[in-house]
Amino acid sequence: MIWFYTLTSVVIVSLISFVGIIALSFNETRLRKILFLLVALATGTLFGDVALHLLPEIFSLGRNNLLGAGGMLAGILVFFSLEKFLHWRHSHQVDDCDNPLHHHQIQSVGYLNLIADGLHNLLDGAIIGASFLVNPAIGLATTLAVILHEIPQEIGDFAILINAGFSRVRAIWFNALSASLAIIGAIIALFLGLAIEQFTPFLLALAAGGFLYIAGSDLVPELHKTTDLKKSSLQLLAIIIGIALMLLLKLVG
Repeated sequence: MIWFYTLTSVVIVSLISFVGIIALSFNETRLRKILFLLVALATGTLFGDVALHLLPEIFSLGRNNLLGAGGMLAGILVFFSLEKFLHWRHSHQVDDCDNPLHHHQIQSVGYLNLIADGLHNLLDGAIIGASFLVNPAIGLATTLAVILHEIPQEIGDFAILINAGFSRVRAIWFNALSASLAIIGAIIALFLGLAIEQFTPFLLALAAGGFLYIAGSDLVPELHKTTDLKKSSLQLLAIIIGIALMLLLKLVG
């Protein structure tokens, strides 16, 4: 059953890459409104998953609390490095649209984004697999957190590929290929089975650090771009709902 739950979860996570198809049906204004709510909900979900699920499980499983703390810091550094890589990608983009090499250059940028996102998805899949090995409730909570932060991210990835010169069909399928690495990561974790159990506190801590980095470094600054009182109130409500979802999963589990 652990295999079934895990593979079902990572397949669902991978299918989110096709969200670009849905995005095509919205105009820019409506899409921004949806992203505004999704980012806020994802923020609350990520913080809630770390505080209510991952950290308690890390310190209950780990015999060495320093290892758990080190794993969380390592997660922050890993995701920081991935984002630095993406920023490096942008710094190497050619700005002169009249340059005949411009199209080739931005195509390379698109592929670099796929590679970086693929590494991220591979890690997500391994973490989901490790989470289900520990406890199905932990796996479900982690999967939900991944799903909610993947939706706006996948829409952003789709936009990057389109901007890089990919056709809409190629952008959707290449993005799906990158997302499918989550399945490979989960299978690796499941095949290691009991052998990976001794590393699960570290992997969960790695996830916690990654989630904290994503929420704190990427999502919260995005939310602060909104200064309208009504929209800010909706942001806060969406964050609370995200945390409440994690609390509900905790109580049910």
